[in-house]
Amino acid sequence: MPTVVWLTTSPRVAPGLLTAAAWAALRADPVLAAGEHRQAVALRAEGITVRSGDPRTGDCTWLAADGDDPLRAALDADPEVTVVDLAGSHDVPGARLLDAVAVMDRLRSPGGCPWDAEQTHASLAPYLLEETYEAYQAIEDGAIDVDLREELGDVLLQVLFHARLAEERAAPWSVDDVAAGLVDKLVGRHPHVFGGSEKADTMDAAEVERSWDAIKRAEKGRTSALDGVALGQPSLSLAAKLLSRARKAGLPDALPDVERDAEPEELVGRALFGLVARATAQKIDPEAALRTVARAYAQAVRAEEARR
Repeated sequence: MPTVVWLTTSPRVAPGLLTAAAWAALRADPVLAAGEHRQAVALRAEGITVRSGDPRTGDCTWLAADGDDPLRAALDADPEVTVVDLAGSHDVPGARLLDAVAVMDRLRSPGGCPWDAEQTHASLAPYLLEETYEAYQAIEDGAIDVDLREELGDVLLQVLFHARLAEERAAPWSVDDVAAGLVDKLVGRHPHVFGGSEKADTMDAAEVERSWDAIKRAEKGRTSALDGVALGQPSLSLAAKLLSRARKAGLPDALPDVERDAEPEELVGRALFGLVARATAQKIDPEAALRTVARAYAQAVRAEEARR
């Protein structure tokens, strides 16, 4: 009864980087595969020959590859064959991101998707907002296990798409530059974690936030507490962010006095700003609070429609 060692290897790990158990199996001749396996060159460099053949003819190690599922099913169904699974290499955390990068590159490259080929940073901008809001809604709905996972994938797609477009610029940059910049930022702004001291054990969250803000101001060369606030964000969030920055700098919440002949629009805006100030003073997110009420109103409208 032949024994087939079914050796699987990760395409995201360089050929030849295999476990000791995998090398031991490979050195026990014969080693078989369907066609030229991605490990073949590395194995030949170590004096191991990969041949084609039927694994049911005797003991062997089979180098598994994509497309081998029918063979595996046949071996599992054959009572005269014993199949032993052996993992030759393992993905590290985050390794599947390499697949996502490769797929995005294929879509954008010649012979890929015509729609993807036409996109620009500007044309994609609305999707970045849309996908972010859908992820936000999944969190609001408490749909963490399925919906949020999917929506974060859509947000990641936008990151990969913009990074892939940037590779075609006159001064190109790539997703690797994005990741490298993020790593540098996280390490640089967490000296209490990466600075080789024990300070992380003694700092609380408020101290960490103050340290982050101070490091960020120094990095950006900011002179105003409001520098860097994204003015294009939703108005309630914008008001809350401006108030937060001002309070951290020890500045007042109060607006300048209203002009006597102020337009109704300004008066409404001032009233809304005052509500945001009250909400944030009570640690309430005004954007989330209004969204909750608005969604409840939407449900009430639908219920009323159903009764008519």
